[in-house]
Amino acid sequence: MKHLLVTIALAVTAGTAFAHGNVSCPAMPKEEKKLQTELQKKLESEGWKVRKVQNYNGCYEVYGFDGQGKKAEAFFNPKTFERVYPEGEQPEAAPAK
Repeated sequence: MKHLLVTIALAVTAGTAFAHGNVSCPAMPKEEKKLQTELQKKLESEGWKVRKVQNYNGCYEVYGFDGQGKKAEAFFNPKTFERVYPEGEQPEAAPAK
């Protein structure tokens, strides 16, 4: 039983430790950043279900479900709303029509 609890604790910790990867956005004056609510509205218009938007390393971090209904944790440049990918992560290919 003790080994099971340790294994579960390690799995949970590892999952949260690697969730962010190495991601950051360039520093910019506050006046240049768009509001988090604007990003949320943009994403929702694209079919996202946004649960939370917060600041992380100069980026906006979004938790929710993307336009395909998949659980998502994504990062966006607060000035351009361009998606930013953690180091080593690549954008998914667009689904075939």
